[in-house]
Amino acid sequence: MSGTGHPGPPARPAGRAEARPRRRVTVSRVVVLAALVALTVVFIYPFVWLVSASFKPQGEVFDNRLIPETFTVENYLSVWHEAPMLLWLGNTVLVTVLAAVTVTFSSALVAWGFAYFRFPGRGMLFGVVLATMMLPGAVTMVPTFLIWNTLGQVDTLTPLWAGNMFGSAFYIFLLRQFFLSLPRDVFEAAKLDGAGNWTMFRRIALPLTRPALIVTLIFEFQAAWTDLMRPLIYLRDSEKFTIPRGLKAVLDQFGFGGNWHWEIVVTASVITTVPMIILFFLGQRHFTEGIATTGVKG
Repeated sequence: MSGTGHPGPPARPAGRAEARPRRRVTVSRVVVLAALVALTVVFIYPFVWLVSASFKPQGEVFDNRLIPETFTVENYLSVWHEAPMLLWLGNTVLVTVLAAVTVTFSSALVAWGFAYFRFPGRGMLFGVVLATMMLPGAVTMVPTFLIWNTLGQVDTLTPLWAGNMFGSAFYIFLLRQFFLSLPRDVFEAAKLDGAGNWTMFRRIALPLTRPALIVTLIFEFQAAWTDLMRPLIYLRDSEKFTIPRGLKAVLDQFGFGGNWHWEIVVTASVITTVPMIILFFLGQRHFTEGIATTGVKG
């Protein structure tokens, strides 16, 4: 025992040392959550405003109130009489389903060929496929129109989806990355058991890449559902309009044509948007899984 030593400084309680990091973590978490809430409000406000405006009479559409002062459902009844929305919805569903299914299958088939088979010039050919993504749409717009016009398909729904039968460079690249991540031993074992290339593609490759196929399907479904350029180019008859082309006609008639019935325009926009929201919620789990898997395997 030493009687000459000076007592050291009092020990700091362990609880205080641990409290500061915890407070920092809590404060940073609150800041992150507040930022996420703010961004969420910014993103959903336009749609909330759109839905609110669809339940307002003509004179109150732009009063900027999220809760309508005068609540009415007349707009949802009037829009079906003013425009053939049901017919346009049917055309859009037909075009969208055909476009999504054909581009998913054709892109998967091409991607499987690039991923599995070994042949001279494979890398160069794949580079050419990717290079097509660098071409602006305006470059191929006129030649593509001339092809469909020669085939007599102008003013039909065929040009809106049939081009997807030849695949998409972006989807081919995406799916090829998934196919490359699959163990080749699985396919070699199946080949020893007598499975052909088509059987391996259909029964092994496609089921193992289901998340990527769902992502492709959702991406193309959204792209085809909201496509306005091609319907503007190819469609003349209003009975063949898709929803985006029909909305353009509604906007021209009730928004800029002198009638100024914006309640009809916003109501038609809500009817158009709701199916995409439902699709996202139905495929949200698969969509998130596919995006996450793309980040890991890509």
